[in-house]
Amino acid sequence: MQKRKENASLPEVGPAERSALYLAMIETLAQLHSYDLRLLGLQGYGRGPGYCRRQVSTWKRQYDAAAHTDIPAMNELAEWLANNLPPDDDEEALIHGDFRIDNIIFHPTEVFEMYLYILYFVEIAEYYAKHGNTEERWKKPPVLERLKEMAKAEGLWNLFLPAVSGLSQLDYALIAEETGKRFFAPEVFNCHAPDTGNMEVLHMYGTEEQKKEWLEPLLEGKISSCFCMTEPDVASSDATNMQCSIERDGNSYVINGKKWWSSGAGNPNCKVAIVMGKTKNSSASRYKQHSMIIVPMDTPGVRLIRPLSVFGYMDEIHGGHFEVHFNDVRVPVSNIILGEGRGFEIAQGRLGPGRIHHCMRSIGAAETALEILCRRAAQRETFGKKLYHHEVIAHWIAECRLSIEQARLLTLKTASKIDTLGNRKARKEIAMTKVVVPRAVLKVIDCAMQVCGGAGVSQDFPLASMFAYIRTLRVADGPDEVHLSTIARWELLDQSKKLTAKI
Repeated sequence: MQKRKENASLPEVGPAERSALYLAMIETLAQLHSYDLRLLGLQGYGRGPGYCRRQVSTWKRQYDAAAHTDIPAMNELAEWLANNLPPDDDEEALIHGDFRIDNIIFHPTEVFEMYLYILYFVEIAEYYAKHGNTEERWKKPPVLERLKEMAKAEGLWNLFLPAVSGLSQLDYALIAEETGKRFFAPEVFNCHAPDTGNMEVLHMYGTEEQKKEWLEPLLEGKISSCFCMTEPDVASSDATNMQCSIERDGNSYVINGKKWWSSGAGNPNCKVAIVMGKTKNSSASRYKQHSMIIVPMDTPGVRLIRPLSVFGYMDEIHGGHFEVHFNDVRVPVSNIILGEGRGFEIAQGRLGPGRIHHCMRSIGAAETALEILCRRAAQRETFGKKLYHHEVIAHWIAECRLSIEQARLLTLKTASKIDTLGNRKARKEIAMTKVVVPRAVLKVIDCAMQVCGGAGVSQDFPLASMFAYIRTLRVADGPDEVHLSTIARWELLDQSKKLTAKI
């Protein structure tokens, strides 16, 4: 803790920190006034209702006793205050009798860090307000690059990859939850999709040449990437329907096909795609006919067709979600990853940790939504009482907390199982987490939107964009229905070991 400030002008700090300290002081006072005395067990403490009336009366009495001359303006002010007391002056609240900056003890770091977060958030918002209808919107706000350099300098970089960070999946789960509370935070630490998944693929399955050319610049944050798997003309929940072809032609592979929902492709810094397609091998099983290949985005024949919106949101800060066409795209044979027919093997290795990383971040979003819900419920009144005094809203708050805790525990269990037994042995838990967490988080966000009313579905609050993003997770990386079938199959296999009846 810092000692009290002896000079209210705060000459020992700079303008930014001075503003942060005063802002924190004001917010703390407002929070102090917002506490419900009944919840704190302080009913009957103090002089009770009528605080404003007493204050105005005391002030007028002290002024009359101290005034040396008659000041008409002061008399007029006193009369106006007495005639315009707030109608809810019967409400009781906590106050501080001598609340001033030289009577306050500040935390040594958190106040300024919160101010910096607000500053960065505003700078990002201003960037998109200015460039929202221009091609500049696909570029990253300059402040993000500054934040990334700060994170890298502190060693807070590539935290998702155990071989690089030294962290376990369980360790990273707690970090990812924190970054999930703010939409731009994962990128600050180079822990954002789809780059994380692509880096995992190259790290686990790439050749030394592929790692040097593509993994190293991705790990350094010098370039970005996209992942091209989903197709517009087939039901992609069954990935064997894939039509995009990858055909060998001498020392090259030729790629032809259409992909969409290629996240991150709109980022001008997106230099490479990992593309999954079908290689000709009719004798192989249906799960050994697909391959993954590295395609530089500047290769002739690669075309960005259009950005796709999610409930009207273009998700520019993450590079959007694009339809991408590959027309006779030719790349060297050395760009194939792991070998022909290994696409599904790679996909399972890629999507295991990636699926729960999404879930980890989503729990952070749920915490933010619940915080917004509770703040609104404490601030607003309907029918003569605070929103949280209405039983239905109180129950929503309780149900949201239950949902978050249950989702978090399942996610942590899954992360722990990946750490101890590997992706393959954790397949059922990964599928369970992928189904449970987005559903739980959407429930929390929906409750928050309902409590906030019209504001909750507007762009003044982050809830609508959060809902749009989380809703995609019930489709992305496999829809709920596919995961439910997987869960049932694995559960029956587990139960068959205990049952006498044949399953």
